Amino acid sequence: MKIIVLAGGLSTERDVSLSSGAGICRTLKEKGHDVFLLDAYLGVEYDSDKLEEVFTLENSGLEIAEGIKTTEPDLEAVKASRSDQSPSLLGPNVIELCRMADIVFMGLHGDFGENGKLQATFDILGIKYTGPNYLGSALAMDKGITKQIFKMSGIPTPAGTWLKKADKNTSLADLGLSLPVVVKPCSGGSSIGVYIPQTDAEYKTAVEESFKYEDEIIIEPYIKGREFAVGIIDGKALPVIEIIPKSSFFDYTNKYQAGCTEEICPAHIDDAIAKKMQDATEKAFSALKLDVYSRADFLLDENGEIYCLEVNTLPGMTSASLLPKEAQAAGISYGDLCELIIQKSLEKYN
Repeated sequence: MKIIVLAGGLSTERDVSLSSGAGICRTLKEKGHDVFLLDAYLGVEYDSDKLEEVFTLENSGLEIAEGIKTTEPDLEAVKASRSDQSPSLLGPNVIELCRMADIVFMGLHGDFGENGKLQATFDILGIKYTGPNYLGSALAMDKGITKQIFKMSGIPTPAGTWLKKADKNTSLADLGLSLPVVVKPCSGGSSIGVYIPQTDAEYKTAVEESFKYEDEIIIEPYIKGREFAVGIIDGKALPVIEIIPKSSFFDYTNKYQAGCTEEICPAHIDDAIAKKMQDATEKAFSALKLDVYSRADFLLDENGEIYCLEVNTLPGMTSASLLPKEAQAAGISYGDLCELIIQKSLEKYN
């Protein structure tokens, strides 16, 4: 097949996405497909009459992936680097190449790739793509809406509320919360903009910093516990994986830098607790109107209670990512996982 792996984009998770996309591109190339790694925002400058050639280029566009840095990308610098300086979120030849492909493998992360807008655009244009539909993507991307759906569906999730920038001076007492709390952007990912303040001064700073990313944030009580994740493909949960950061919590650095985190899969927990997490994952998948695949994140507190924090509709596919490790524990190799995602994605169009 001719496949575009769409990655990068204008998102704080840009570098993570490029690394995911590179891994996907390499393995699909090894599987015999004609593949090209394409930056959704920067696009590619190429003779419009010869665009078909990109699918057979020797390096498959892999030169755009330089690995994940320890700090989030400078998006203003990315904007400045685009030659056409267009306000469009899609770069030169992106739509044209995606239309030429048999399917677009969505290697994007963050709001640009996971908020449903791009999926809706592709639906209108008749472009086939991997991963969840536009509605499920939009619902899962907004943590405030996700929390409401979880509560209505009986899926255990931390209490809490959301706050708009105009109300940023609202006290924790007025919100019905007390320190310590978790403060995070409503639609962010990769733990960017997430803070766990312990004092009033830290809380004020956390709110200010988190609002730099979005105009709406989530505030919820801090729950001390172990961190887990459960991937799901075609409605069936994969083995539970435990995440053990060597310091702090599972933040941006611990997520993507080698040696910062230990993962155990299958997780060393009681079968009953693992089953609860898997059942909650499948229930969340259905409640959020998702299809194909996703990954749910959990906390297990000291009393043995589980809490579903969020659902990632385009989970990471880097060598350090959780979903490929869960699939491996289920006997699915990285390459076969990529092929399975394509297969299940194409089925939804039939």
